[in-house]
Amino acid sequence: MAARAITKVSELDGEAPESTDFANYFCTYAYIYHQKDMLEDHKRTGAYYQAVLSNKRQLQGKVVLDVGTGSGILAIFAAKAGAKKVYAVEATNMAKHARNLVDHNKMSHVIEVIQGTIESIQLPEKVDIIISEWMGYFLLRESMLDSVLVARDRFLLPGGALYPSHAAIYMAPIRSNLANQRTGEFQGSMEGWADFLQEMQHYYQVNLECLSDAYRTEQKDYYLHTSQWTDTHPQQMLGPAAPFIKYDLHNVTLEELKAPLRSEFVLHMTDGGPVDALCGFFDVWFRGSVENPVDNEIRLSTGPDPTGATHWGQQTFPLHPPIDCAPGDRLRVLLDVSRRMDNQRLLHVKAAITVEGNSIYAEQSKTPRTFRWNIE
Repeated sequence: MAARAITKVSELDGEAPESTDFANYFCTYAYIYHQKDMLEDHKRTGAYYQAVLSNKRQLQGKVVLDVGTGSGILAIFAAKAGAKKVYAVEATNMAKHARNLVDHNKMSHVIEVIQGTIESIQLPEKVDIIISEWMGYFLLRESMLDSVLVARDRFLLPGGALYPSHAAIYMAPIRSNLANQRTGEFQGSMEGWADFLQEMQHYYQVNLECLSDAYRTEQKDYYLHTSQWTDTHPQQMLGPAAPFIKYDLHNVTLEELKAPLRSEFVLHMTDGGPVDALCGFFDVWFRGSVENPVDNEIRLSTGPDPTGATHWGQQTFPLHPPIDCAPGDRLRVLLDVSRRMDNQRLLHVKAAITVEGNSIYAEQSKTPRTFRWNIE
């Protein structure tokens, strides 16, 4: 029996993602419900809309590449702004829905949807602008920025612009009940394990005690050493956020991005502790390039907001136990962020924190406190 032919979206189609990477990352983006979750984040979608439609002069008559187009919404924005050609690249079968959406909105004369990874496709021309919504939790989770930089190096004309063009990641000291909550959940898990051991012995006469240490380590990593998505209110902040890394996406290299990140920064305490957690978030800016700056700069922030979080929320890193400090003290933080060995799209974070200042807490803080977390 003949093999069923694979329906192509475009003659420019490339290769599908590698199977393990598809299972770990790409697969959820092939579902409309997941695209809907992102589209209805109006702070996100609205920022891209404003960045494109309030800068029509920069897009009129230009060639645009949308990396990871998903539903195709950013490509449609670019076409509405007057781009003469938009290449909308999507690795998953969502490309077929994007093409349907483009056709339905009568924009197929401008937008060409291409299915395949950006690393595998070929374009017939260089582009003036690359637009992409590549950001993950804590900005760098998912590592999709890698693909945007590959696209930049392969397809962007000299002087071309990336939308967004700049990014920064911040940390802030906060009060939070998360540490206590997660500690309670960990203790509950271990109590449940003890009950489980008794049941296995009683019903099946099998002693599983030899697995207890490994189970405890596994559960401790999950409950006490994993950051959590949160919707943090500004009133939880004990001091202003500090940026610990800034990126100009026109200049950062793929090698720099893949290398472990180390940064030392200071958090100024305006309120007294204890500091229960660190709160991490990011901002991106749409500034265009030096040669082709925007007329209207747009900033998309994912920081604590009284009106509610974006779908990225914030990443809260609980401190076990919390750090005592007084108003006017400073937290000196040495932060290490690296990609996980078992999954390069996930992150491992380490922090060494020292209290500085004139308080008794600073006097007692001679040795840095060390913490570690996974960002799942």
